[in-house]
Amino acid sequence: MAPEQLSVPVPGGELSVLRWPATVPGAPTVVAVHGITANGLAWFEVARRLAGRATLLAPDLRGRGGSRALGEPYGLARHADDVAALIAGLGLGPTVVVGHSMGAWVTALTAVRHPELVSRVVLVDGAVSFPLPEGVSEEDALAAVLGPALARLSMAFPDRQAYREFWQRHPAFAADWSEEIDAYTQRDLVGDEPELRSSCVLAAVETDGAQVLLDQEAAAAVHRLPCPGELLWAERGLFDEPQGLYDEKRLAVVGLDRAHPVPVSRVPDTNHYSILWGPAGAEAVVRAVLGTASAGPAAE
Repeated sequence: MAPEQLSVPVPGGELSVLRWPATVPGAPTVVAVHGITANGLAWFEVARRLAGRATLLAPDLRGRGGSRALGEPYGLARHADDVAALIAGLGLGPTVVVGHSMGAWVTALTAVRHPELVSRVVLVDGAVSFPLPEGVSEEDALAAVLGPALARLSMAFPDRQAYREFWQRHPAFAADWSEEIDAYTQRDLVGDEPELRSSCVLAAVETDGAQVLLDQEAAAAVHRLPCPGELLWAERGLFDEPQGLYDEKRLAVVGLDRAHPVPVSRVPDTNHYSILWGPAGAEAVVRAVLGTASAGPAAE
């Protein structure tokens, strides 16, 4: 099910948006916000499993994919305002917004900055911040978290097969590789052989990554949601390692349930990426955006 492509005016130019239309009369619209070096096609499996029960709109954030030409300012607040411009520009009214990884921080900020446009949020393996450990710089933390996803931004690839093999070596991608994941990763490429590069603008990724780690407005957003929200977290990490970004103890320290009630659910058998396109993860996201059922065991 190939998406349509739209362009929506935002400050500085046009935001590229992928659209999977609903087939059910009166179906809701969901806006889906991707991660820091991703693009809108990351939501392919969620779109497939929605099966027309909602219209799914997935923008390429400023400095990525079809929105690569949208320039500075970057930053999470700018992305939140772009998402708000998308919702308002299409006349959608209060809308469900779902965000993955960095997109979860953007989603929470969109709700806080534009409460009249957001009815509910779903935060997927992101939006909850922790202080950096003593002695760890933001550069080291960003490199540790993003790893090869960040390294590739300075790399050139001689052909599309080389880029494909780059991602197939990633431990979080290898076991789930499919034609759809291939299409998603290939959509990131710009340029011509033998100088193919990622569409992600390095300055955008560096600015946004630093704010994910350190920005106080972004860190506070999940505690200030003006609408219902839900957090889904993957039990494994960015490299499919046993320790994910979150666990019950880490989330208990943050105290989401005490500070501002946000249901928190572990999604079993997922890593940071497969929570979007693996069967267990995508189904949990679909249930959450449709508001039909709990996604999994609640964190204590």
